[in-house]
Amino acid sequence: MASGGRERTATFRGLLELTRPGNAVAAGVLTFTGAFVASGFGSGPVAVVAAVLATVFATGAGNAINDYFDREIDRINRPDRPIPRGAVSPRGALVFSVVLFLGAVVAALVLPLAAIAIAVANLLALLAYTELFKGLPGVGNVVVAYLTGSTFLFGAAAVGRLGDPAALVLFALAALATLTREIVKDVEDIAGDREEGLRTLPIVVGEPTALRIGAVVLLVAVAASALPYVMGTFGLVYLLLVVPADGVMLAALRQSFDRPSIAQQRLKRGMFLATAAFVAGRVAETGLVF
Repeated sequence: MASGGRERTATFRGLLELTRPGNAVAAGVLTFTGAFVASGFGSGPVAVVAAVLATVFATGAGNAINDYFDREIDRINRPDRPIPRGAVSPRGALVFSVVLFLGAVVAALVLPLAAIAIAVANLLALLAYTELFKGLPGVGNVVVAYLTGSTFLFGAAAVGRLGDPAALVLFALAALATLTREIVKDVEDIAGDREEGLRTLPIVVGEPTALRIGAVVLLVAVAASALPYVMGTFGLVYLLLVVPADGVMLAALRQSFDRPSIAQQRLKRGMFLATAAFVAGRVAETGLVF
């Protein structure tokens, strides 16, 4: 009995790890942020809650299905993950991901058609990524970048404000910064990817060239971050917060040439700081605090 209880606990913990709960919750926060940046909660809370739940479930499902397809690569790059270490079987991970996807579908059914369209597109992109695009040089990186940025679009669409300029800029900033981070992560994982025969960008064009491409993309993202202030959408509060966020990302970019594992974490930190700047900008404009 005690042994069976330990096994069930280990399996439950493994399933939870498959979802990358930190990433799934963070994606839900980004959707929440997209809704707030677009409308300041001018719409009712039901759509926002449904969108957040759909995002959390879909992100967890995507992470689980990604681990299913990556189980052989992870034996080299990430042997501590649930499938390689035996906490969850490949079949268990696949079934679990399907259940989570169904949860995301149910949550999305109460949303506007534009939000449902984004959810369907993202689901197709997730499946195509894991099966077709991940090993193609640059293509998989672009898909992941779009999926990250689209959480903001999804939040905006959930409250009927898909075309909001601030939400569109936030989408572009997040997608471009994520693209750079994904390139840096591929540099970090180059040994295992080469062992599996994948043709990631650093393997095809070389690490220095891949990092230079990432640098150009991030510079475009930083330039885009100025648009809400230049267009008059947000004021000085936004500018005072987004400039340090840009500084964190640029410093991480410089570090990526020497220490990619640390750089990609700092890029992520800079992205969240930039997101906070958008939230503060909307708060200031609506007069909720400032």
